Amino acid sequence: MTTDLDEKFMREALREAGYAAEKDEVPVGAVVVCRGRIIGRGHNMTESLHDPTAHAEMIAITAATEAIGGKYLTDCTLYVTVEPCPMCAGALAWSQIGRVVYGAIDPKRGFSLYSPTLLHPRTEVTAGVLGGECGELVSGFFREKRK
Repeated sequence: MTTDLDEKFMREALREAGYAAEKDEVPVGAVVVCRGRIIGRGHNMTESLHDPTAHAEMIAITAATEAIGGKYLTDCTLYVTVEPCPMCAGALAWSQIGRVVYGAIDPKRGFSLYSPTLLHPRTEVTAGVLGGECGELVSGFFREKRK
């Protein structure tokens, strides 16, 4: 079930995605929220860092675990503009994140395409929050690339 808070924090993830777009990165953004406060932010940086693992989720997870001083995010929620890939879902499983909220479904590389059980068994998932807006940001980016 989507809440006003889900939309609020997804807008923060969209802001992060905008930072990625400004750097000509695939515009995906993420924030990690714990007890109503953002403790980690990230946006795609694979091109600028020359690192295929520098996805928005990975950067946000690292920032969040640094902020709390531990590797487990059981009381936290990740908001990400696009469905996590299997690599990011695996990292989220290892962090034991409590909840994942994503905007646009990724029909080509989303984790649920490969294995919907990649996340930790206790992780709750909410899909489609501001999905149209999140999806259009990525679609528009690739439309411009094809011109």
